[in-house]
Amino acid sequence: MTTGVRPQPRGAARRRTTRWSRPALLAVVVGTAGVAYRCALLLADTPRTNSDEATMGLAALRIARGDDFPVFFYGQAYMGTLEAYLAAPLVALAGPSWLALRLPLLALYALFLFLSWRLARRLGGDRWFALLVVGVLAFGSDRIVKNQLIAGGGYPELNPIGVGLALLTLDLAAGRPDGRRWRYAGFGFLAGLAVWVDPLLLPYVLALGAVLVGTGRVVGGSGSAAARGRGPAPRARAGRTRWPDRGELRGPAGMALVGGELRGPAGMALAGGALLGAAPLLAHSLAHGHNPVTAVLAASGADAAASWADRLHGGLVLGPALGLGFCAPGHCATWQLWWSLALPVLLTLAGLSAWRALRGPASAAIPRVPPAAGPDGATSTAFKGSALDDRLRMRNVGVSNPTRCHDLPQAESIMGGPTASAWPASERNRRAGAAVRLALVAGAVGTLAAYTLSSSAGRTPVESSRYLSCLLISIPALLWPLWAAARRPARPGSSGTSGTPTRRPPTVAVVRAAAVGVLGAVLAGAAVATAGTLTTVPENRAEARRHAAMVGALRAHGVRHVHGEYWTCNRLTFAAGEEIICAVVDDRLRPGFDRLPGYGRAVARAGEVAYVAPVGSPLAATLDRQPPPGAAALTVAGWRIWLPPR
Repeated sequence: MTTGVRPQPRGAARRRTTRWSRPALLAVVVGTAGVAYRCALLLADTPRTNSDEATMGLAALRIARGDDFPVFFYGQAYMGTLEAYLAAPLVALAGPSWLALRLPLLALYALFLFLSWRLARRLGGDRWFALLVVGVLAFGSDRIVKNQLIAGGGYPELNPIGVGLALLTLDLAAGRPDGRRWRYAGFGFLAGLAVWVDPLLLPYVLALGAVLVGTGRVVGGSGSAAARGRGPAPRARAGRTRWPDRGELRGPAGMALVGGELRGPAGMALAGGALLGAAPLLAHSLAHGHNPVTAVLAASGADAAASWADRLHGGLVLGPALGLGFCAPGHCATWQLWWSLALPVLLTLAGLSAWRALRGPASAAIPRVPPAAGPDGATSTAFKGSALDDRLRMRNVGVSNPTRCHDLPQAESIMGGPTASAWPASERNRRAGAAVRLALVAGAVGTLAAYTLSSSAGRTPVESSRYLSCLLISIPALLWPLWAAARRPARPGSSGTSGTPTRRPPTVAVVRAAAVGVLGAVLAGAAVATAGTLTTVPENRAEARRHAAMVGALRAHGVRHVHGEYWTCNRLTFAAGEEIICAVVDDRLRPGFDRLPGYGRAVARAGEVAYVAPVGSPLAATLDRQPPPGAAALTVAGWRIWLPPR
């Protein structure tokens, strides 16, 4: 018996190993550092928790035990409890803890980073630009990490949902042929989910939805035969090149005309996904007769007492710098407000840039490259001298060196002249990217306008700046004009027939220097604010230990029912796993706002009730003047406790 080795053909293709580019590897390193930084903060009890987060924790605890399945944040008829359902499995395994409540949110942040990389990569076409976006989002000021890591309802999940909607819109508007109905269903589901979770994302949902409706007119109108419904464009081979590429349509015109698609099964998939995503909200509203729109308008306080001067200052001056992470914890220095001045300029530049790319004609700038080579190294002449030859050579450039095409200025498309109809996919991708960038700008403007109109911008601008957390979705669109200006080609042109290089216009150098300076200021400002967050870690850890000591003291004395202030009660109840029930009282010992009404009834029926208040608080002062009859007062780790008589 003999054995042998079958000879492989000389031209057989070898298995190609995936090699990551340098900016992609750096993006992984930077993104991992951002996740690790937030994980370290969680282990150090930062950011500091509160009773609102504990309310979401109590919902997760009850879901884990099967006692209740709340649709909305306890005590109100809006803001879905998605965070509680995500944390419920961990709470069931590890018991009630802040870490179990926040780990799913850390995963959502990692997903947000990855999706933002994808979005920036597809909008800008430059891996270094995508790295810049990841770097900006990796920083974490006090307000940013609170929005991303505190399970207070809505904020941590909105950013990945918004970026996911933008990516789906980009695929659909560009005419990507595979799985279009599933993408429509996914868009509808994420949009419905956002409406249930928190209406803060509505400006982005509406802007991106408008792209889907209008894209058939401004994106799908390329001049190719495939886009006009004459069937798929021809295919040809030159070496290893195939045309059209994978992203081009192979079907009728309806696949490019998204506006027309929505009248058929695609529209049904979109509506079905939206109904599924918003099903908890719709079912609760129908069952209980609650109108979530009314609840949201009442909570926004648009008609509450706040002067327009205060609203404009909080919404347009203080809010953007705080909400986008350019300020130290709890306040903004005057020099840190520079971002609030730069933001309107960047929004204007980003909007104009996107509109110009969307409405402008395709450029005729197609680089001349050598003819394609066949498998044997010889130059292919099958289509030499024809328009198709130009298309094939351009396709080879895109396959062998994608960055060469991506680095073309946005105003100079690879489509142009008589070959424009041969690149419908490229033109659709360019215009779809511009449309999505314009939608991201519109979403940011809508978010700023809605926040400025609310009374929260005037009354509590520092804390309510969390309502601007969705602006991070627009970071790729906001930074793109700066990046395009900073990366503008530096090579000079030629003068006449002598070929003597000419000097660049001084305005170009000034614009480039200004763009580089603003980008550097963005990174420096975010770094300073992040360093300020680290200074809060020791105090946050000490405060967490003091709270744990107070809970331990109550357990040691056998206390099961407590009265306390709002910011004490639900935090205490969750930390104790509902072994200790706390009912809210105000500073005059009158019944307060209990998000779970059952707690007030349970404490009212109890025979022995303790009182708990932070040392120096108004409630502690009232109890010192009017102590409960027979109560024994003691101080434990900064807390005053009045034990019931035994």
